[in-house]
Amino acid sequence: MAPLRLNLWSGPRNVSTALMYAFAQRPDTRVVDEPLYAHYLRVSGADHPGRDDVLRAQDQDGARVVRERILGPADRSVVFFKQMTHHLVELDASLKRELLRECTNVLLIRDPREMLPSLTVQLPRATLRDTGYAAAAELYDELRALGQDPPVLEAEPLLRNPRGVLAELCLRIGIAFDECMLTWKPGPRPEDGVWAPHWYHNVHRSSSFEPYRPKREPFPARLEPLLAQCLPHYERLSRLAIRS
Repeated sequence: MAPLRLNLWSGPRNVSTALMYAFAQRPDTRVVDEPLYAHYLRVSGADHPGRDDVLRAQDQDGARVVRERILGPADRSVVFFKQMTHHLVELDASLKRELLRECTNVLLIRDPREMLPSLTVQLPRATLRDTGYAAAAELYDELRALGQDPPVLEAEPLLRNPRGVLAELCLRIGIAFDECMLTWKPGPRPEDGVWAPHWYHNVHRSSSFEPYRPKREPFPARLEPLLAQCLPHYERLSRLAIRS
């Protein structure tokens, strides 16, 4: 029986790593952390924390990663790939379509009013490309054109009701919900990418999905132009998000 290959397409500074940890608790699931990151850094030239470590540690050939890692042999019935929407660039069009057709695809978003202040701590000169919002909206349209109806998750509803949202997600992708997905041991996981020391501080301190807490700090005025670029893409996808 063919494995379920599950791509979680997210933006940065979301709860994507917590979701990866949740799926890692399932005995039927193998998780893979951002397999296209080195490919993205190579083709984009983006200057990210730990860039040289990522380029050394990961295969930089995106086509080979798709064929051999994402669509290659699997040792579990479910393979969960944590992906960033903006990493899906400069791939042959036919290979990209094959990747999307052969996988089950889920989108994860977060309100940019909460995400952008966090992102710009790591990427002070972040652009719309770095946020992944436009790429997520474009990807949603591509998946619809392929005849898919990709589930959309949003950080706030997930954090408010992780059991309900995950149960509905599992139903939509055709696997049984498992209570083990709701807790994990604090600390790093062996599947973490080499970039974890730069990005995963909070999730390494966690043992479950943290309760949702709205940000109380005023939104930085300097980020208002970038927020205006992000909001139309976010608001469009937010209307589709699972809210069980």
